[in-house]
Parts: sequence; structure tokens; C-alpha cells
Amino acid sequence: MSDHADLVAGIEALEDKLAQARSSITRRFIGQERVVDLTLSALLCGGHGLLIGLPGLGKTRLVETLSTVMGLHGNRVQFTPDLMPADILGSEVLETDADGRRAFRFVEGPIFCQLLMADEINRASPRTQSALLQAMQERRVTVAGKDRPLGKPFHVLATQNPIEQEGTYPLPEAQLDRFLVQIDVQYPDRATERDILLATTGVAEDEAHQVFTDTELLAAQTLLRRMPVGDAVVEAILDLVRAFRPEDDSADDRVRQTVAWGPGPRAAQALMLTVRARALLQGRLAPSVEDVFAMARPVLTHRMALNFAARARGDTLTGLIEDTAARITRIEAAA
Repeated sequence: MSDHADLVAGIEALEDKLAQARSSITRRFIGQERVVDLTLSALLCGGHGLLIGLPGLGKTRLVETLSTVMGLHGNRVQFTPDLMPADILGSEVLETDADGRRAFRFVEGPIFCQLLMADEINRASPRTQSALLQAMQERRVTVAGKDRPLGKPFHVLATQNPIEQEGTYPLPEAQLDRFLVQIDVQYPDRATERDILLATTGVAEDEAHQVFTDTELLAAQTLLRRMPVGDAVVEAILDLVRAFRPEDDSADDRVRQTVAWGPGPRAAQALMLTVRARALLQGRLAPSVEDVFAMARPVLTHRMALNFAARARGDTLTGLIEDTAARITRIEAAA
């Protein structure tokens, strides 16, 4: 079998597994298909996700369900202002054995898992938030001068309340950039909310079942990176990312007057991965230009910022991203 035929067969088999995973997830997390797809995309790409939504929308339930369906060992950390780095990473303790000899033993913290849920991540102090930086980027932590590898695969799914500001510490830009996608969890529509009421207020609830193993997820992440990406898609990614950099020639006057700083190369890398994941989840063998613009908001929103004047006018990043993406689409269609 040729490499191309082998790749096609692998993608088709993975698409079937993903359909099973979606079905299992929606037994416990009803509706919100876009939220489910974006979260699955983050895992397929080997990245991390930041779930932003009001309390009671099922963010914790989604992460717990994903842990079961994807076959990952998961831990949860409730971030609070008094949480310390050692509470996440672990620490060395002095122990005395039966012969009276003393030695230090490292006790692993909850970060030593495959899927870490960082609940209300912006409630912890910057010192504690920084404990995740190395872990999210390098998949290892350094404690007491020794590098300690984390689980394989390793993913962080963090939650954040968008309206609560008391007792919170905004995430620094460097940490936000570590998240592959920002996933906005909205209120469900009326029909979905009715289904939720009927499914979750009875004597028993549907249970999710395991579809993937950790080994299969790692293989899926490798397969995703083998998916071909056409030149038109690559150019669309570059056009989109560079259009939001105020100092770039391709930025229009609105971006120059609105954006304080734009997305870096990591945003382009994130788009290259997530467009493949979107194609996979939709049963296609390769991504299209449409995928680039569909993934613009979740990939770019947390990787750029408005200047003071734009915030004072009431401008939003969501509106700017959608308008700029539409402008680039028109330009490419005319060309």
C-alpha cells in the first residue's frame, strides 16, 4: 500500500473513531456542537484549550467527559488565591526509613497526569499561574533542580468566568499564547436546554464510554500532522495573521488604529494545526481556505489586544476579526 493510500485509510478510520467519540460526549454534554468540536480539535492537535463561560454551562462536565472518552488520566485543580505552585507541581518531603536514615522523596502534584483541568485559572496569583508555563510548553516541570516529564499526551483545559473580576488575576499574554484555542461557551438554545433538563434531572443519567486510548490519541496527533495542506490554505493563514499586525504592510487603517499588538508566528502554527482538525471532524481529507476563516476567532482572539482608544469606543476583537476575515475573503475571491 502506498504512503498516500495508507494516509487516506488512516484518516478515514480516525474519522469513524471521532464520530464515536462525539456521540459518547454528547450523551453527557448535550448540544453545543461547536464547543465539543473545538475541544476535540485542541486534543487532536496536541494543544491546550481555554474554556470561557458563565458558571453552570457545563464546562467542568465537558472536561470530565473528555477524560473518559479519550482514555486519559485526568486531574482537577480548583484555582484559588491561596493556591501555591507546590500544590500543582508537587514537592520534596523528608522521610525517615526503618533504619533511621533520612532522605528526600518527591511527591508528585496533580499536574502529573494526561488531562489537567485548571478550574477558574484566573483566580490564582501570577506566581501560581506561572507554574503552568513550562508544563504547557515543554511537557515537563523542574522541581528541586531536576527535570520531571509529564504524562504523554499532556493537555491543559482551563476554565474562566468572563464577567467576574473581583479576586482574579488576568492571565499574562505569554500564558494566553500557550493555549491553542479559546473556546467561548454560550447559553444553550431553548430546545437544547429542554433536552438538558430532561436528561439530567431524573434518577439516572446517560454515561459516556471510552472510545480512544492514550496511545491511539498520540497516533491520531501524528496522523493529523501528516495531512496535506494546500498552498492556498497556507497563503490564507499568512494573509490572516499578518493582517492583524499594526506594523505590517498588509494591515488596513482600521487595524492600525485599533490593535495594540497582533498575533505572532505561534498563531499561524495554531491555524495550520486546527484547520486540519476541523477538516478531520467534518470528514474531509484536507483543509480548505474556509477552515482558516472558521478557526480565526478561537485561535486569534486571545493572541491580540485592542488599544485604549478602541476599548473606549466599544470596539471588540470578535467584530474586528470577523470583519477583517471577510475583507480578506473578498480580496482572495476577486483575485
